[in-house]
Amino acid sequence: MVGDGSRAKTQTRRRRRALEEFRSGGAENRLTMAPRMRQDSIGRRTAALISILAAALLLFGFGFVAKLVAGGESMAFDRRVVLALRNPANPSEPLGPPWLQEAARDVTSLGSIVVVTIMTLAVVGYLLLSRGRAEALWMAVAVFGGMALNDALKLAFARPRPDSVFHAARVFTASFPSGHASLSAIAYLTIGALLARSQPSVKISVYVMALAAFLTVLIGMSRVYLGVHYPTDVLGGWCVGAAWALAWWATAARL
Repeated sequence: MVGDGSRAKTQTRRRRRALEEFRSGGAENRLTMAPRMRQDSIGRRTAALISILAAALLLFGFGFVAKLVAGGESMAFDRRVVLALRNPANPSEPLGPPWLQEAARDVTSLGSIVVVTIMTLAVVGYLLLSRGRAEALWMAVAVFGGMALNDALKLAFARPRPDSVFHAARVFTASFPSGHASLSAIAYLTIGALLARSQPSVKISVYVMALAAFLTVLIGMSRVYLGVHYPTDVLGGWCVGAAWALAWWATAARL
């Protein structure tokens, strides 16, 4: 009986010691993690501030371009660039071999409402399955809200499409700002940002964002090459689309 009592006391002391060590270790871990958490919080706030400032600059750029378009001051430049990309002997034909025109149509389709909607819904579904409703809702509102904004701007400016050349692709809406340019900036830059955030390597994050930006630029250039947009339409679309994406990036720091 005495031996059983001694063993019970020994076990009790061991449990207490283990509990104290666990609590002590937990406190040390909390002390170690606290600076990291503060640094991460500061980093997110800094990134959000930079995004807001960049968005403000892009909106200023959009306002400048919009003023030129509304006053007709950009028309000479716009027509000169569009005609420079056309065969002088036949303005209905873009410069380059026939396959280049088909390639431009393929590239430009990546910025269409149909393709952007499919890509957005696919990403939203992935986010619902892997990360939760908050980021999925954030993605959906960012892209579809940007679509609504672009439609409102088109209605407000009601700029006619280029009339000095044949359109190598069918169009149904006003010209300024370019929907393909703005929607590709909103969708692909936002998707790129989500992918970049999940990468542990800075090099991979930079690569993903550079690829998204390159695709956005390529889509915008294809619109001018096909004769369905003036250069200032695309510039305006890039500015407003990138500004919209940056503004939503700033909110992503809270997720």
